[in-house]
Amino acid sequence: MKTRTSFCWLITLLACSTAIRAEEPPGWRVGPTAWSFQKFTFFEAVEKTASLGMKYLEAFQGQRVSHESDRKLDPDLPDAVLAQIRAKLDAANVKLTSIYVGDIPGDEAGCRRTFEFARKLGVEFIVSEPAPEALATIEEFCEEYRINVFLHNHPQGKSRYWHPREVLKACEGRGPRIGACGDTGHWLRSGLNPSEMVQLLGHRLRSLHVKDLDEAMHDVPWGTGRGGIAELFRTLHRLRLKPALFGIEYETKWEDNLAEIVQCRKFFEQQVRRLAAPAAK
Repeated sequence: MKTRTSFCWLITLLACSTAIRAEEPPGWRVGPTAWSFQKFTFFEAVEKTASLGMKYLEAFQGQRVSHESDRKLDPDLPDAVLAQIRAKLDAANVKLTSIYVGDIPGDEAGCRRTFEFARKLGVEFIVSEPAPEALATIEEFCEEYRINVFLHNHPQGKSRYWHPREVLKACEGRGPRIGACGDTGHWLRSGLNPSEMVQLLGHRLRSLHVKDLDEAMHDVPWGTGRGGIAELFRTLHRLRLKPALFGIEYETKWEDNLAEIVQCRKFFEQQVRRLAAPAAK
Protein backbone atom coordinates (compact mmCIF):
# COMPACT_ATOMS: atom_id res chain seq x y z
CA MET A 1 0.00 0.00 0.00
CA LYS A 2 2.86 2.33 0.87
CA THR A 3 4.46 1.69 -2.56
CA ARG A 4 1.16 2.40 -4.31
CA THR A 5 0.73 5.68 -2.39
CA SER A 6 4.28 6.78 -3.25
CA PHE A 7 3.63 5.93 -6.88
CA CYS A 8 0.43 8.01 -6.81
CA TRP A 9 2.36 10.95 -5.36
CA LEU A 10 4.94 10.65 -8.16
CA ILE A 11 2.35 10.47 -10.93
CA THR A 12 0.47 13.46 -9.52
CA LEU A 13 3.61 15.57 -9.22
CA LEU A 14 4.69 14.69 -12.75
CA ALA A 15 1.27 15.61 -14.08
CA CYS A 16 1.42 18.93 -12.22
CA SER A 17 4.88 19.65 -13.64
CA THR A 18 3.66 19.05 -17.19
CA ALA A 19 0.78 21.49 -16.72
CA ILE A 20 3.00 24.05 -15.03
CA ARG A 21 5.43 24.30 -17.96
CA ALA A 22 2.63 25.70 -20.07
CA GLU A 23 1.97 28.51 -17.59
CA GLU A 24 3.77 31.73 -16.80
CA PRO A 25 6.66 31.03 -14.34
CA PRO A 26 6.58 29.94 -11.61
CA GLY A 27 3.59 28.01 -12.94
CA TRP A 28 0.83 29.56 -10.87
CA ARG A 29 -2.76 30.11 -11.98
CA VAL A 30 -4.88 32.98 -10.71
CA GLY A 31 -8.58 33.66 -11.00
CA PRO A 32 -11.56 34.85 -8.99
CA THR A 33 -13.78 32.67 -6.89
CA ALA A 34 -17.45 32.99 -7.82
CA TRP A 35 -18.05 33.78 -4.15
CA SER A 36 -16.61 37.22 -4.95
CA PHE A 37 -19.67 37.60 -7.24
CA GLN A 38 -22.20 35.98 -4.92
CA LYS A 39 -24.69 38.80 -5.50
CA PHE A 40 -24.81 37.75 -9.16
CA THR A 41 -25.63 34.59 -11.10
CA PHE A 42 -23.02 32.03 -12.06
CA PHE A 43 -23.33 33.06 -15.72
CA GLU A 44 -22.60 36.65 -14.67
CA ALA A 45 -19.59 35.42 -12.68
CA VAL A 46 -18.29 33.76 -15.85
CA GLU A 47 -18.86 36.97 -17.82
CA LYS A 48 -17.10 39.08 -15.20
CA THR A 49 -14.13 36.70 -15.16
CA ALA A 50 -13.84 36.90 -18.95
CA SER A 51 -14.22 40.71 -18.93
CA LEU A 52 -11.14 40.88 -16.69
CA GLY A 53 -9.14 38.83 -19.17
CA MET A 54 -8.88 35.98 -16.66
CA LYS A 55 -9.14 32.30 -17.57
CA TYR A 56 -9.81 30.49 -14.30
CA LEU A 57 -12.81 30.46 -11.98
CA GLU A 58 -13.91 28.54 -8.89
CA ALA A 59 -17.65 27.99 -8.43
CA PHE A 60 -19.62 27.51 -5.22
CA GLN A 61 -22.57 25.24 -4.66
CA GLY A 62 -25.87 27.09 -4.31
CA GLN A 63 -25.27 30.00 -6.68
CA ARG A 64 -28.15 30.67 -9.06
CA VAL A 65 -27.15 29.57 -12.55
CA SER A 66 -28.74 32.35 -14.61
CA HIS A 67 -31.55 34.90 -14.67
CA GLU A 68 -33.45 32.66 -17.07
CA SER A 69 -33.89 29.96 -14.46
CA ASP A 70 -34.30 29.48 -10.71
CA ARG A 71 -31.91 26.52 -10.85
CA LYS A 72 -28.89 26.63 -8.58
CA LEU A 73 -25.51 24.91 -8.82
CA ASP A 74 -26.16 21.62 -7.06
CA PRO A 75 -26.20 17.88 -7.81
CA ASP A 76 -29.87 18.04 -8.88
CA LEU A 77 -29.09 20.03 -12.02
CA PRO A 78 -30.43 18.30 -15.14
CA ASP A 79 -28.02 17.43 -17.92
CA ALA A 80 -29.53 20.10 -20.17
CA VAL A 81 -28.57 22.85 -17.72
CA LEU A 82 -25.13 21.34 -17.19
CA ALA A 83 -24.64 21.45 -20.97
CA GLN A 84 -25.59 25.15 -20.93
CA ILE A 85 -23.01 25.76 -18.19
CA ARG A 86 -20.25 24.06 -20.16
CA ALA A 87 -21.24 25.99 -23.30
CA LYS A 88 -21.15 29.27 -21.36
CA LEU A 89 -17.66 28.51 -20.04
CA ASP A 90 -16.39 27.47 -23.48
CA ALA A 91 -17.78 30.59 -25.16
CA ALA A 92 -16.11 32.79 -22.53
CA ASN A 93 -12.83 30.83 -22.69
CA VAL A 94 -13.00 30.34 -18.92
CA LYS A 95 -11.85 27.15 -17.22
CA LEU A 96 -13.86 26.03 -14.20
CA THR A 97 -11.07 24.65 -12.04
CA SER A 98 -13.10 23.77 -8.97
CA ILE A 99 -16.21 24.13 -6.87
CA TYR A 100 -16.72 24.83 -3.19
CA VAL A 101 -19.10 22.34 -1.58
CA GLY A 102 -19.70 22.92 2.12
CA ASP A 103 -19.84 19.23 3.00
CA ILE A 104 -19.35 15.89 1.25
CA PRO A 105 -21.38 13.04 2.74
CA GLY A 106 -19.51 10.06 4.11
CA ASP A 107 -22.02 7.51 2.82
CA GLU A 108 -21.33 6.01 -0.61
CA ALA A 109 -24.55 7.17 -2.26
CA GLY A 110 -24.19 10.76 -1.09
CA CYS A 111 -20.51 10.85 -1.89
CA ARG A 112 -21.04 9.51 -5.41
CA ARG A 113 -23.76 12.09 -5.99
CA THR A 114 -21.30 14.89 -5.19
CA PHE A 115 -18.55 13.44 -7.38
CA GLU A 116 -20.93 12.85 -10.30
CA PHE A 117 -21.91 16.51 -10.09
CA ALA A 118 -18.24 17.55 -10.07
CA ARG A 119 -17.47 15.25 -13.00
CA LYS A 120 -20.28 16.70 -15.08
CA LEU A 121 -19.04 20.22 -14.36
CA GLY A 122 -15.55 19.16 -15.46
CA VAL A 123 -13.74 20.45 -12.38
CA GLU A 124 -10.28 19.33 -11.26
CA PHE A 125 -10.94 19.56 -7.53
CA ILE A 126 -13.57 20.12 -4.87
CA VAL A 127 -12.99 22.51 -1.96
CA SER A 128 -14.91 21.33 1.08
CA GLU A 129 -15.09 20.84 4.85
CA PRO A 130 -16.25 17.24 5.28
CA ALA A 131 -16.08 15.34 8.55
CA PRO A 132 -12.68 13.66 9.04
CA GLU A 133 -14.39 10.27 9.36
CA ALA A 134 -15.82 10.72 5.85
CA LEU A 135 -12.36 11.02 4.25
CA ALA A 136 -11.79 7.28 3.80
CA THR A 137 -14.87 7.05 1.56
CA ILE A 138 -14.12 10.38 -0.10
CA GLU A 139 -10.59 9.29 -0.98
CA GLU A 140 -11.93 6.18 -2.73
CA PHE A 141 -14.11 8.39 -4.91
CA CYS A 142 -11.18 10.78 -5.52
CA GLU A 143 -9.29 7.85 -7.03
CA GLU A 144 -12.27 6.57 -9.00
CA TYR A 145 -13.20 9.96 -10.47
CA ARG A 146 -9.67 11.41 -10.55
CA ILE A 147 -10.95 14.52 -8.80
CA ASN A 148 -9.09 15.92 -5.78
CA VAL A 149 -10.60 17.20 -2.53
CA PHE A 150 -8.95 20.07 -0.64
CA LEU A 151 -9.94 20.86 2.94
CA HIS A 152 -10.91 24.50 3.53
CA ASN A 153 -10.60 26.52 6.72
CA HIS A 154 -12.96 29.05 8.24
CA PRO A 155 -12.02 31.03 11.38
CA GLN A 156 -11.47 29.47 14.79
CA GLY A 157 -14.78 28.48 16.32
CA LYS A 158 -16.45 28.12 12.91
CA SER A 159 -14.41 25.32 11.34
CA ARG A 160 -12.89 22.03 12.46
CA TYR A 161 -10.04 22.82 10.03
CA TRP A 162 -9.32 26.34 11.30
CA HIS A 163 -5.68 25.46 12.05
CA PRO A 164 -3.39 23.61 9.60
CA ARG A 165 -2.53 21.13 12.38
CA GLU A 166 -6.12 19.88 12.16
CA VAL A 167 -5.83 19.56 8.38
CA LEU A 168 -2.57 17.62 8.67
CA LYS A 169 -4.14 15.34 11.25
CA ALA A 170 -7.05 14.61 8.91
CA CYS A 171 -4.68 14.04 5.97
CA GLU A 172 -2.39 11.68 7.85
CA GLY A 173 -1.94 8.46 5.89
CA ARG A 174 -3.87 9.82 2.90
CA GLY A 175 -2.64 9.97 -0.67
CA PRO A 176 -2.02 13.13 -2.71
CA ARG A 177 -5.63 13.61 -3.80
CA ILE A 178 -6.55 14.87 -0.31
CA GLY A 179 -4.97 18.21 0.54
CA ALA A 180 -5.59 21.70 1.87
CA CYS A 181 -7.15 24.83 0.41
CA GLY A 182 -5.75 27.55 2.64
CA ASP A 183 -7.88 30.64 3.16
CA THR A 184 -5.49 33.42 4.14
CA GLY A 185 -8.22 35.77 5.36
CA HIS A 186 -9.62 33.20 7.75
CA TRP A 187 -6.11 32.43 8.99
CA LEU A 188 -5.71 36.13 9.78
CA ARG A 189 -9.08 36.19 11.55
CA SER A 190 -7.85 33.27 13.66
CA GLY A 191 -4.68 35.13 14.62
CA LEU A 192 -2.50 32.99 12.33
CA ASN A 193 0.29 34.16 10.03
CA PRO A 194 -0.39 32.98 6.44
CA SER A 195 3.27 32.44 5.53
CA GLU A 196 3.86 30.37 8.66
CA MET A 197 0.73 28.31 7.96
CA VAL A 198 1.97 27.60 4.43
CA GLN A 199 5.27 26.35 5.84
CA LEU A 200 3.39 24.13 8.27
CA LEU A 201 1.22 22.60 5.56
CA GLY A 202 4.04 22.13 3.06
CA HIS A 203 3.06 19.93 0.12
CA ARG A 204 -0.38 19.29 1.59
CA LEU A 205 -1.25 22.85 0.54
CA ARG A 206 -2.86 22.37 -2.85
CA SER A 207 -4.95 25.52 -3.42
CA LEU A 208 -5.55 28.97 -1.94
CA HIS A 209 -8.31 31.46 -1.30
CA VAL A 210 -6.24 34.61 -1.03
CA LYS A 211 -7.52 37.61 0.91
CA ASP A 212 -5.68 40.63 2.25
CA LEU A 213 -7.30 42.38 5.21
CA ASP A 214 -6.96 45.76 6.87
CA GLU A 215 -6.84 46.32 10.63
CA ALA A 216 -10.64 46.12 10.80
CA MET A 217 -10.47 42.73 9.03
CA HIS A 218 -12.09 44.07 5.88
CA ASP A 219 -10.90 42.99 2.44
CA VAL A 220 -8.44 45.26 0.65
CA PRO A 221 -6.48 44.70 -2.59
CA TRP A 222 -3.57 42.29 -2.27
CA GLY A 223 -0.41 43.89 -0.94
CA THR A 224 -2.18 46.82 0.75
CA GLY A 225 -3.25 45.15 4.01
CA ARG A 226 -1.77 43.26 6.93
CA GLY A 227 -1.81 39.83 5.29
CA GLY A 228 1.83 39.78 4.17
CA ILE A 229 0.82 38.58 0.70
CA ALA A 230 4.21 39.31 -0.88
CA GLU A 231 5.91 37.27 1.85
CA LEU A 232 3.31 34.53 1.30
CA PHE A 233 4.27 34.33 -2.37
CA ARG A 234 7.97 34.27 -1.54
CA THR A 235 7.39 31.44 0.92
CA LEU A 236 5.43 29.42 -1.64
CA HIS A 237 8.16 29.95 -4.23
CA ARG A 238 10.95 29.03 -1.80
CA LEU A 239 9.15 25.83 -0.85
CA ARG A 240 8.50 25.06 -4.54
CA LEU A 241 4.76 24.84 -3.92
CA LYS A 242 2.44 25.18 -6.90
CA PRO A 243 -1.17 25.61 -5.77
CA ALA A 244 -3.79 24.53 -8.29
CA LEU A 245 -5.36 27.99 -8.05
CA PHE A 246 -4.71 31.33 -6.39
CA GLY A 247 -8.36 32.21 -5.87
CA ILE A 248 -9.07 35.92 -5.60
CA GLU A 249 -11.80 36.00 -2.98
CA TYR A 250 -12.94 39.55 -2.37
CA GLU A 251 -15.68 39.95 0.22
CA THR A 252 -16.15 43.71 0.21
CA LYS A 253 -18.02 45.98 -2.24
CA TRP A 254 -20.15 43.02 -3.30
CA GLU A 255 -22.05 44.98 -5.94
CA ASP A 256 -18.95 46.24 -7.76
CA ASN A 257 -15.52 44.90 -6.82
CA LEU A 258 -14.02 44.41 -10.29
CA ALA A 259 -11.50 47.25 -9.87
CA GLU A 260 -10.22 45.69 -6.63
CA ILE A 261 -9.99 42.24 -8.23
CA VAL A 262 -7.95 43.79 -11.06
CA GLN A 263 -5.61 45.28 -8.45
CA CYS A 264 -5.18 41.83 -6.92
CA ARG A 265 -4.38 40.32 -10.29
CA LYS A 266 -1.84 43.06 -11.07
CA PHE A 267 -0.16 42.49 -7.72
CA PHE A 268 -0.04 38.78 -8.46
CA GLU A 269 1.54 39.37 -11.88
CA GLN A 270 4.08 41.76 -10.36
CA GLN A 271 5.10 39.21 -7.76
CA VAL A 272 5.34 36.42 -10.34
CA ARG A 273 7.68 38.53 -12.47
CA ARG A 274 9.89 39.21 -9.47
CA LEU A 275 10.00 35.57 -8.45
CA ALA A 276 10.73 34.47 -12.00
CA ALA A 277 13.69 36.85 -12.26
CA PRO A 278 17.14 35.18 -12.07
CA ALA A 279 17.97 37.02 -8.82
CA ALA A 280 14.99 35.34 -7.13
CA LYS A 281 16.21 31.80 -7.85
